[in-house]
Amino acid sequence: MKKQAGFTLIELVMVIVILGILAAVALPRFADLRGDAITANTNALRGSVSSAASIAHAAFLITPTTATIEGVAVTYVNGYPNSVTIGPLAGVTATDYTTIPASTAATANSPVTTAFQAAFIPAAAAGTTAGLTCYVMYTEAGVGAAPTVASDTNGC
Repeated sequence: MKKQAGFTLIELVMVIVILGILAAVALPRFADLRGDAITANTNALRGSVSSAASIAHAAFLITPTTATIEGVAVTYVNGYPNSVTIGPLAGVTATDYTTIPASTAATANSPVTTAFQAAFIPAAAAGTTAGLTCYVMYTEAGVGAAPTVASDTNGC
């Protein structure tokens, strides 16, 4: 008798079936990376806004007047950028983020802002209900307090 060399057809089919099942189980885990990317983008923006506020505050401490930083004329409130100038100062662009200005009522797609706040929604979440729970909110500094920068990434 001859010794068998190689795989039988049944063994080959079984390996293909097992690989197919593994791929079907593993694919959903890697296919949902979009939400993770939007969340990371939102968290990065929160850091950028915080850093921009700190840099502007440092410039204010040196020269307590309106300053121009990176080509952006910064208007200060209690030594920190106001809600209008923080976006451009942090590098927020209309192609990447939707800016919700101060004193804007909530909509089906964006959060409410008070007279001292601005919100920034990533373009991937803007225009959808995800914008309600996927944003960065900047609140101007109060007297003797630093501004707050918060993010909500639940809907990202």
